[in-house]
Amino acid sequence: MELQSLMLRDLPHEERPRERMMHYGAESLSQTELLAILLRTGAQSESAIHIAQRLLNIAGGLRGLADLSIEELTTIKGIGPAKAVQLKAGIELGRRMANSRLTEAVVIRSPQDAAEILTEQLRYLQKEHFICLFLNTKNHVIAQETLSMGSLNASIVHPREVFRAAMKCSSAAIICAHNHPSGDPTPSPEDISLTTRLVQAGEIVGIDVLDHLVIGDGSYVSLKQKGYM
Repeated sequence: MELQSLMLRDLPHEERPRERMMHYGAESLSQTELLAILLRTGAQSESAIHIAQRLLNIAGGLRGLADLSIEELTTIKGIGPAKAVQLKAGIELGRRMANSRLTEAVVIRSPQDAAEILTEQLRYLQKEHFICLFLNTKNHVIAQETLSMGSLNASIVHPREVFRAAMKCSSAAIICAHNHPSGDPTPSPEDISLTTRLVQAGEIVGIDVLDHLVIGDGSYVSLKQKGYM
């Protein structure tokens, strides 16, 4: 039997993704196998595994897959509207799971705490997003807001927008963050300049700017730790 025509039903029971997940847990499955479970079925002469692998190749990995729209997914052979919707629903659930900590009493004690909240939200975005975490006097996160969406290499935000939002939710302190779509979190001169302006404005209005994080692909830089504030 040729590999290309091998269907999931032709695989030994213990090698099928759903059965392996039930016996060994989701963490034992590859990205391809997890996608195959979301796809559920293959197409004529092509298994869900093969479609999933081809999809990852076309998207350039999970990061690219998250950027594909439903319309773009349906242009891929073997993926119709139903499968495209299933995939986007799975991606969206993952995104919301990453955000779900904000519904709890999250306390920020270090830059790492803030980075854990924001990294998965920001690392895959193709444009710069400027986000603020708003904290109370005990450093509990009480709100989060995206204040700017910029171009591929620039995020434009004015201090008045930041502190207007902070005062609206009676915030005692803020942590700012933005992503670098390039994946390199090295702060630019503009990032450093903006941070200085935010700190100065915060001193005037009585709201502490605790840090400014630059988020890359799986890494971050704290401008506080780097001595820029």
